Amino acid sequence: MQKMILGNVEISRVVEFHGAFGATEVLFPSVPGELWHRHESWLAPDFLNAETGEWQSSVQTWVLRSAGRTVLVDTGLGEDKASELGLSDEDGGDFLEHLAAIGVRPDEVDLVINTHLHDDHVGWNTRFVDGEWVPTFPNAQYLISRADFDFWHPANSHAPRFADTGAKFNGSVLPVHQAGQAVLWEGDSYRIDEDLVLELAPGHTPGSAVLRLESGTERALFVGDLIHTPLQIFEPDHDICVSEDPAMAARSRRRVLEQAAATNSLVVPAHLGGAGGAEVTRANGTFSIKRWASLSSS
Repeated sequence: MQKMILGNVEISRVVEFHGAFGATEVLFPSVPGELWHRHESWLAPDFLNAETGEWQSSVQTWVLRSAGRTVLVDTGLGEDKASELGLSDEDGGDFLEHLAAIGVRPDEVDLVINTHLHDDHVGWNTRFVDGEWVPTFPNAQYLISRADFDFWHPANSHAPRFADTGAKFNGSVLPVHQAGQAVLWEGDSYRIDEDLVLELAPGHTPGSAVLRLESGTERALFVGDLIHTPLQIFEPDHDICVSEDPAMAARSRRRVLEQAAATNSLVVPAHLGGAGGAEVTRANGTFSIKRWASLSSS
């Protein structure tokens, strides 16, 4: 079990997948190979396969216990959906067992936060039961940004930069909305409780969001896909190839890193293996890692 306490909030980590997710030169086309080599000594093995040059990624869910509620931040690959992302059908299959191991049954989840609506963040929103996709967490509200919901909804003739994800929307997002469990939040922020606030950070997708935790003197920012590799902390202008608006994503990333450095907040991305997150510092306009989170390597 990987767990930490920040103020009044207990945080657990459920890792669904960790491994190679693709070649760095394909996924991060603006990053020169020299930059990966320069930082190879600490990027490998958790964030980079030094032998193959592949990006090492985790797909994971952060489980928060806050204000008496159980909150899931993103829901990963999903049941029978991993193959659509080029992974084995076995990847992600024991997600509910991992949740059970930390004492969480599906009916005990109160809130699901989708930081954005890419496939690997919404997969376990639903399960396939009796020939249809139904909400995995029957008693939960699902917090989804209106901007992403409208953009990805096939009925709205969206035009994503890459593959159409309409089929995944229909299987992983639309059923929770039809069940009356979706809360489509709008504006720049949405307060969840006294310790948790969602804040818009667009670019990767139109409605990408950051979950800000402030409890007592403790601070954390669950940044979703704003950061895919810790190399982006040092070089925030570089982006992954699947962002809808890379320039806007870079502006959001820099703004959030500035907020993290100014408030001594732990930065917790969706896909980092190893310690899972880091505190950052800023000097002369440059960000660096001050210390890693207190979680063990996945």
